[in-house]
Amino acid sequence: MKKRIIILGSVMLFVVLAWSAAWLVIAGLVRQNIEAQAQADGITSPRLTCGTLNVGGFPFRFDVDCTDAKIASGDLLTEIPGIRASIMVYRPTHLLASALGPASITDAFTGLRNTLAWSGLEASIRIDDWRISRLSIIGKDVVWSDTLMGNNVLAQSPLIEAHLLDIPEQHDSDRHLSALAGYIHAQNLAYPGLTLTDTSAEIELELNGLPDDIRNWGDPLLLTLWQQAGGQLKLVSVRGSDAASTLDASGDLKLDDAGQVEGQIDIKSTGVAERIGPLLAEPWRTLVLGTPSADGTYTNQLNFRAGGIYSGLVPIAAIPPLY
Repeated sequence: MKKRIIILGSVMLFVVLAWSAAWLVIAGLVRQNIEAQAQADGITSPRLTCGTLNVGGFPFRFDVDCTDAKIASGDLLTEIPGIRASIMVYRPTHLLASALGPASITDAFTGLRNTLAWSGLEASIRIDDWRISRLSIIGKDVVWSDTLMGNNVLAQSPLIEAHLLDIPEQHDSDRHLSALAGYIHAQNLAYPGLTLTDTSAEIELELNGLPDDIRNWGDPLLLTLWQQAGGQLKLVSVRGSDAASTLDASGDLKLDDAGQVEGQIDIKSTGVAERIGPLLAEPWRTLVLGTPSADGTYTNQLNFRAGGIYSGLVPIAAIPPLY
């Protein structure tokens, strides 16, 4: 009996030591991969640097804490006081993340200087066979401000949420393509520039023709491959409303062989033309929103073709090829 206890204890000790060694190795690899992002060029791949980087959570979690994070992409620099990401050992395909605010955003080319503040910002992503099963981002008490000269609030909302969900019935295992449904909602949105208060804003969309392995999303030819796969962005519904106005839009967009956007978006609104008058002068306001009917409802269709945006047959803007 005593011998069995000794053997059992030895086995348990071996397991503990083996897992401790494995945890340290994996934690080291995690740190190494994050630190490698500091060597990215910041153009083809964003560059991430941390003032302090810690990997903890032993024995059942991997917690990554990056304080004074700086993310550079082109001329854009985003600085965040703290980012935390966690993965449970027994649930390695589910990542939880959070961030401390406020974040500062600067653009060296345009001179833009903004801050984004929040009381809580959390994200969750679940992966199934290297496909996104669900991605959710929820921000509470979000305030976006222009800090170039003073502190001018641009927009704010007590709750903003964004979700991406896999559409299993559209998964094409033979062609290795998947589809995602997206939903974005802003509650009681305030936008002083347009005198918007207590506005409800929602976006529903579907995106198909994506590689079903997210490890391939970094391919520099991703847009070309998406177009060749017949990929399409479907705007199921774009809706914004407050006490005085409504805006509804829907449509479909894709890329042609030359990488130019083609498709159409239908717009219907009430009270919007009057509200954006100071920001969008005529004739552009009518070209975008259309003309009012007898009941004051504006309707229009914007068409995208041959590298341009058209209101009917009238070109109103140009869009360069995306590849």
